[in-house]
Amino acid sequence: MPYSALPQPLSNWRLPALGLAVVLIVVTPFLLLRQAAHNTNAAWSMVAHTHETASTVHSIAADMRNMESGALSIASGVDNQLLRERMSESRARLLPALERLQELTRDNPAQQVRIGSLQTNILLRKAHADRIVESAAADVTVADIDAMVARYPIHNLVDEIVSEEERLLGERLERAQRLERRARVATWAAMIGQLLLLGGLLVYAARQMSHRLRAEDDAQRASMRSRVVLDTVREPIVLLDADQRVVMHNAAFAELYGVDDDDARGRPLREIGGGAWDDELILRRLADVLARGRELWDHEQVQRTADGVERTMVINARRMPLPDSATSVALVTASDISVQKASDRQIRELNRQLEGKIEQVSDVNRELEAFSYSVSHDLRAPLRHIAGFGDKLSRHLGDGLDDKGRHYLGVMVSSAQRMSALIDDLLVYSRLGRSALRLQVVDMQSLVAETRAMLDANNASESPGHVIDWRIAPLPVVVGDENMLRQVWLNLLGNAVKYSRGSEPARIEVDYHQLADGSHQFEVRDNGAGFDMQYAGKLFGVFQRLHPASEFPGTGIGLASVRRVLTRHGGRIEAHARPGEGATFRFTLPAAGETAAANENKQ
Repeated sequence: MPYSALPQPLSNWRLPALGLAVVLIVVTPFLLLRQAAHNTNAAWSMVAHTHETASTVHSIAADMRNMESGALSIASGVDNQLLRERMSESRARLLPALERLQELTRDNPAQQVRIGSLQTNILLRKAHADRIVESAAADVTVADIDAMVARYPIHNLVDEIVSEEERLLGERLERAQRLERRARVATWAAMIGQLLLLGGLLVYAARQMSHRLRAEDDAQRASMRSRVVLDTVREPIVLLDADQRVVMHNAAFAELYGVDDDDARGRPLREIGGGAWDDELILRRLADVLARGRELWDHEQVQRTADGVERTMVINARRMPLPDSATSVALVTASDISVQKASDRQIRELNRQLEGKIEQVSDVNRELEAFSYSVSHDLRAPLRHIAGFGDKLSRHLGDGLDDKGRHYLGVMVSSAQRMSALIDDLLVYSRLGRSALRLQVVDMQSLVAETRAMLDANNASESPGHVIDWRIAPLPVVVGDENMLRQVWLNLLGNAVKYSRGSEPARIEVDYHQLADGSHQFEVRDNGAGFDMQYAGKLFGVFQRLHPASEFPGTGIGLASVRRVLTRHGGRIEAHARPGEGATFRFTLPAAGETAAANENKQ
């Protein structure tokens, strides 16, 4: 039962990526703007610092001028309370202003040097101004006034300090404006970056939503497909939770146990199907499946289903994790093998009957073989007597025997000899069916060569002018009973020689092929009399002949013996021929690794 699990909204790497995006959108622009604002404020603070420094210098110069002008006014005889108050105020502001100026220029050593010189000259000029103010007007000399005004100059120093501050002001103003422009650029860049990141998040969220919707749609379709497949299966299937309650089932389960979806879902299994599952053994086995993960295989149980029929069910179960849950369920399948069980019982009964029939047939065959062997053995002695006394009678009467009497004796002796040969063949045939196989390695090339030599010798004595053209292919070594296989070659090659005596020269071919399964295939072909294929079914039967004995002598047992030998070796034989065009006998033997033991039961 396939399941399609919904993908998680955020994978393990997407959640940190989302957090990083939030940091980039919110925190990073804030930090950038904060730093830009700080730099801009620092730059404008330095501009204000420069303005304050220049203002302080001008204030000091102004206070010094107030003191000097007041001192000159008093020296010239102009003295009043307002003038002295202005001088007192200037004097009071002068020293703090100098200290403030030193503090403002502490980061500029060159300015500190100038301010130091300025402070020294101002203090000296202030001291002269104080002496002029404290002295009487008649006591002030031109030298005192010159010392105050010209000896300790401050205007050049003030101009240098102001010029340096104006230069610094220009640099700081330019830097402040540059930083301000950067701050504006950073602000716009941050805003654009935020918009881009926000847009990216929106696109990402839209894609995630699309993926989720598509995944949900795919999961729904997969679930529907799974449900259709599940309901199509004709084998009852049910899912059980840890409490052996029905989670889901297919239509075959509902049909067999007479339940529907709403009725079965959530119900204990033992209550399903009118107690069909109310069996402690199967419930305990299913509990082991859920608790220990053991699999239940081919457990047979007889159940009475919804239709009231007792059925033999084969139950299989295994634990299966649910893809959309951390819990596991038991997947239970139930197969109805009632028909199979009935068929097995019927087959066993038929096999039992067949075994009885086979035993009966075997007993009959054994009795027939014993009877045949006994009769054949018991008949040989009377036949020898008939043939022997017939020959003695012929010699005893000699010339006194007329032609009719000689004919009668000849028929009697030849019939006895033919019957003796028939009995010998019957004994051979019986022995081939009763004797045990003595499996060994047999060289088929040697067997064919020995058989050919014997047949050539017989042909030379019986038909001196008859020529036989032998064409024998290389033959393999097989595993079998050597004496029985010799009997096969003797019968097949003997028949080829016998039935090709009317062809001059006689051509007898022995060929061999190894088949794809490793078995051996042999062929014996001749250009003799052949036979009509419509009578081929009689060819391998006992006493079955397709030619009259006057034309081709024989007993009709040879090919039956061949088939019996090959059958006991696990092989087979077939024949193909046309009248007057010769015959082909094709037989097969199993590969060397196979044995004929299984074929013993076929006899």
